[in-house]
Amino acid sequence: MKSVLGIGIIGCGNISATYLELIPMFRNIAVVAVADINTAAAEARGAAFNVPAQSVKALLANEAVDIVLNLTVPAVHFAVTKQALLAGKHVYSEKPLTLSMKDARALQALAARRKRHVAAAPDTFLGGSPQMIRKLVDEGAIGKVASGTAHILSPGMEHWHPNPDFFFKPGGGPILDMGPYYITSLVSLLGPVKRVAALSATPRRQRLISSAPRAGEMLKVTTPTTYHALLQFAQGATITLSASWDVFAHRHQPMELYGTEGAIFVPDPNFFGGDVLLAGKDGEARTVDLWDHPFTAPNWKDQEGNLWPNYRAAGIADMADGILHRRDIRCDISRTAHVVEVMTAIADSSRTGKFVALKSTCKRPKPLLPDDARALLK
Repeated sequence: MKSVLGIGIIGCGNISATYLELIPMFRNIAVVAVADINTAAAEARGAAFNVPAQSVKALLANEAVDIVLNLTVPAVHFAVTKQALLAGKHVYSEKPLTLSMKDARALQALAARRKRHVAAAPDTFLGGSPQMIRKLVDEGAIGKVASGTAHILSPGMEHWHPNPDFFFKPGGGPILDMGPYYITSLVSLLGPVKRVAALSATPRRQRLISSAPRAGEMLKVTTPTTYHALLQFAQGATITLSASWDVFAHRHQPMELYGTEGAIFVPDPNFFGGDVLLAGKDGEARTVDLWDHPFTAPNWKDQEGNLWPNYRAAGIADMADGILHRRDIRCDISRTAHVVEVMTAIADSSRTGKFVALKSTCKRPKPLLPDDARALLK
């Protein structure tokens, strides 16, 4: 039986470099080929990381590829994942899994028929700090979680992304782009969502790009850029979620959970690490000493030279381990499809002005304990 599964990357944009750099940390996965509809992009990325570049057709026919890593733009996530399943491959997709629940259900059904697995990002909830929070919640450190807040607030992607247009078209916006991190984190901590209500707005129909190489260009905005949502979870908690690319300054925490015995201040779910603060009934928030979890170790230097824990590809490694040992996959499509329904329900509610009851459900993923994480690393 194989002990290492071959990864074939389709989509050689910005994020592919991060995956190519970090996948070698894990013992059970190895990149064997890259592909892109832009042949030059695939060849450049392959040359930079000493990986063969192929056409998409050749990669899907490559017997060394066990899992296709779908890093294409969100608008074609469904089509590429479907194509890979039909070619007999397992698939791990960048977030979001799909842009509609109809497409998510279609992939679930196709994967079941083809006896293949589908999973999707984000995997940041597997980080050392998020898993410490999961431990605190499960142990009842703040009693029963009753409510909370989550905030995804920034000026917008046009200030840093080289090609930000797709963020502001249908299929883009802050909920579908950044929402997966926050909603996946909440589902991991609290379980499935029962119903949602939301409002949305589009304050600006045009935006000025300030990032190279297109600084000075105007782009059209055809999707809402601000959402305010209320999420009711099956376990009873209600969470207020604000997501906006129209905020230049604020003082909100990324996420806070309020329980019957205290509160937890959650670091940004977009990252694997961060400080965790815990308060009891005295109202005093204290920094928690993080446990000895390998995914808390700083290993990634940002543009400012700061070191952060970054274990992107942990989700693929966990998927490979699940395939090899026939166990539940933590980023499995049952959970990522539920997250898609939460996000699309937010959009639906903002259009109709009504609460939207969710039809899907899921189980919380098993915690990734320190020894579980160590077993994935070389």
